Amino acid sequence: MNDSISPTAAPAAAASLTFDTLPLAPALLQGVAALGYTAMTPIQARALPAILDGRDLIAQAPTGSGKTAAFGLGLLHRLDPSAIKTQALVLCPTRELADQVGQQLRKLAFAIPNLKVSVLCGGMALGPQLASLEHAPHVVVGTPGRLQELLRKKALKLDGVRTLVFDEADRMLDMGFEEPMREIVAKTPKTRQSLLFSATFPEAIRDLARGAMREPAEVTVEGEASALQIEQYFYEVEAAKKTPLLATLLLEYRPDSCVVFCNMRKDTEEVVGSLSHYGFTALALHGEMEQRDRDEVLVRFANRSCNVLVASDVAARGLDVEELAAVVNYDLPTDPDVYVHRIGRTGRAGRGGIALSLCGPRETGRAEQIQERQGAPLAWRRAVPLAGKAKNAPVAPMETLRIDAGKTDKLRPGDILGALTGDAGLKADAIGKINVYATRSYVAVARAQAGAALARLREGKIKGRKFRVNRI
Repeated sequence: MNDSISPTAAPAAAASLTFDTLPLAPALLQGVAALGYTAMTPIQARALPAILDGRDLIAQAPTGSGKTAAFGLGLLHRLDPSAIKTQALVLCPTRELADQVGQQLRKLAFAIPNLKVSVLCGGMALGPQLASLEHAPHVVVGTPGRLQELLRKKALKLDGVRTLVFDEADRMLDMGFEEPMREIVAKTPKTRQSLLFSATFPEAIRDLARGAMREPAEVTVEGEASALQIEQYFYEVEAAKKTPLLATLLLEYRPDSCVVFCNMRKDTEEVVGSLSHYGFTALALHGEMEQRDRDEVLVRFANRSCNVLVASDVAARGLDVEELAAVVNYDLPTDPDVYVHRIGRTGRAGRGGIALSLCGPRETGRAEQIQERQGAPLAWRRAVPLAGKAKNAPVAPMETLRIDAGKTDKLRPGDILGALTGDAGLKADAIGKINVYATRSYVAVARAQAGAALARLREGKIKGRKFRVNRI
């Protein structure tokens, strides 16, 4: 880090340390226990002592390293629940990540009475968000563009902010949020604590840190421990044969869930079209999709109604899928740090994972950069691109039903589960994840029984009422 930022190395701490060694309130330890956390991850063990001591912090950490709990415990530790004003602000690049962070903060804070967490993002109606700010939330999580809009409408007040968090700061800058970020920072007290988390540190991040932070401590978790659990293989292939080779690899490894990364938005749609033709259950995810369509894709991938997600880097931010079996680089990224970030989505929490990379003739320089970044030779393999039709392409085990009702209709997951196991006659093990949002809900049902479940829900009632139900 640049000396002008005046970083101070945070003390190293063993990842085997438990949370009860920290000066956390009993209510926060209850939140930690409720989430099933025991030993701290490396980023938590190295960052939390500095955060709890009130230091500004710059942290470089990969996806899945536990950084949300690190800054979440820090900002909740500094809150005064009796003071009805916004005391913590978390900036995120995408709505998906903001939703994920908001959910985790609520879980960590469940034992703190009357604590209000609001998620404020673009792509959602402005009216309900303005209404939610009539009584100031203690914690706001949001995207820079929407937060800037709310500030200009004088609906959001940040003069009471004690902790400001930049989550995945590099992606916020990639998405063009530098000006809104600087405007937001200027509206917060200079006495605040600032915590910056980023997977990479381009010069723009260093500039932001110089202007927003005071003698920050600095911690870095490279993710080596996680990388050791990931099998990484590279395949040379002609550009025109990439999709047939991708099909070959998916048939060979047969991952239960897989994210395929493309560098270009248009390629995500084309790859999905080809994979669907081969018989795979694949969906695209990119930044130009409507927010509702993006939400539904993420729901279907997380609930196992889709086993291959073809995504751009920015769109995949905030992707919350446990036990992701494989990552495929359809295109090698231009930045080797992005490669590390991509493959870090698999092999989490000590589980194994697979990272497969397709290398076209024009991408050999990128492969060399990745090899230099890793400090070890890449493992190259050969495979024959698929010719003709695919045989026995793995199909997603679940299908998703959408119910046009949600929290505003007082609908709860238990109501949907009861309707399916009661009048609809399904067994509980045929029902997967249930997601309830403001005006719609989604339930995953075993593929073989999805048709029957749809027909019975349409004929019957949920919580004594009829709602429109469709298969997506």
